[in-house]
Amino acid sequence: MDADQEPAWPKLPLPWATDDLVRGPRRWWDGPLDVEGLSVAAVAAAASAANSLAAARGSSWRSFVASGLVGASFGSIGRLRINDEPVDEWGAVSGFYPTRDGWIRLHGNYPHHAQVIKDTLQAADRSAIAAATTQWDASTLEATLRSAGGIAGALRTPEVWRAHPHHRAAIADRPLVAVDPPTGTGRPLGTSTSLPLHGFRVLDLTRVIAGPTAARFLGALGADVLRIDNPARPELLDQHLDTGFAKRTAQLDLTDGQQLRIAQQLAATADVILTGYRPGALARFGLDRPTLLAEHPHLVLVELSAWGDSGPWGAERGFDSIVQSVSGIATTYAAADGAPGALPVQALDHATGYLMAAAAMRLLARRPQEGGASARLALARTADWLLQHPAPALEATPGFDGPECPLWLASATSPYGNLEYVRPPIFADGVPLDFPSAPRRYGQDPPGWWISD
Repeated sequence: MDADQEPAWPKLPLPWATDDLVRGPRRWWDGPLDVEGLSVAAVAAAASAANSLAAARGSSWRSFVASGLVGASFGSIGRLRINDEPVDEWGAVSGFYPTRDGWIRLHGNYPHHAQVIKDTLQAADRSAIAAATTQWDASTLEATLRSAGGIAGALRTPEVWRAHPHHRAAIADRPLVAVDPPTGTGRPLGTSTSLPLHGFRVLDLTRVIAGPTAARFLGALGADVLRIDNPARPELLDQHLDTGFAKRTAQLDLTDGQQLRIAQQLAATADVILTGYRPGALARFGLDRPTLLAEHPHLVLVELSAWGDSGPWGAERGFDSIVQSVSGIATTYAAADGAPGALPVQALDHATGYLMAAAAMRLLARRPQEGGASARLALARTADWLLQHPAPALEATPGFDGPECPLWLASATSPYGNLEYVRPPIFADGVPLDFPSAPRRYGQDPPGWWISD
């Protein structure tokens, strides 16, 4: 197909328009779904939001999207090198396992989740787990592990998932980005002659990939980003080194009254709060959306969940790989022998992360007139969009400007050694954007803002 006849990049169904600001190849991954379209459209939404926010603040800063760089960025952990050594992004017990009636995907990257799997199945290693899962029906094991605090997703086809009670109740009619009514309490944007988010504070209460990716991108655009984690549940080091650019990290035990007050003060003085815990998990600490907006109506809140915040699974845990299994993506990518497959990258996480960043910036730009507001996103809804978009009829032909382009890489010194990493997926003022700082020592920053009042 001639380049002039290539299908256009899709426009996501968002409550705002995205500019036509994409350059580069249209397809580089093989597979039945338009993963490139989802990836590039999500980053384009974030780049468009950044351009609009910069213009609203009087800045001439402008960005565009390099599609090949997007592909590299969505596979960033696979390109990450620590002193020239790659990282392993999957835990020893994570993956697909056969069951009595099909397959199930287990997620055991975090030690406490892996322990639930081992304890429930009374199995000490991967081979023993594989033997044990064959004695279970997939849906029964899914429910059993989840009730014990584990992460699991039975393999389903798209048709079975669309008929599932949770999909019908919480996903089928859900917007890709659900935007709630504003508070009406405005606050000036202030001017900036540099990066769009210079002078804004972002409190990152997220984990794993999607939320930290959003926060990392906002940090690359000039925000003062502070991530807070529970010291009893530290982030995996490889995840920190992949998503810890352009931010600081601190640890607070919210069950301790004094430390909770610090977290609440940080929330009160933030501009943007990103959350990625199960719906309702932060309510007992007064850090849930209704409480925060009632007490601090200037805030912009962006919430991420795996399954949405209603329906039978509204309070369930889940990750990108689990959503792929449950939603039918894994069967869509099944091998010739019927074994379940996976997307070439964790595109649900990354795309949803950039949509979170886009939502935060769009709501910030509207805050002077409309006040604070909130937006809600779900990995399962992003999966729905992808399943509705088959790959275009193009051969995968990555050229020099595809994801493997060496120009997309940069290096930096960190407390953990020299890091080779993928730059942010946009060009700014004609040159590739870079992160202002490498990941710092995990959890060792003081829980306070760099930007003073």
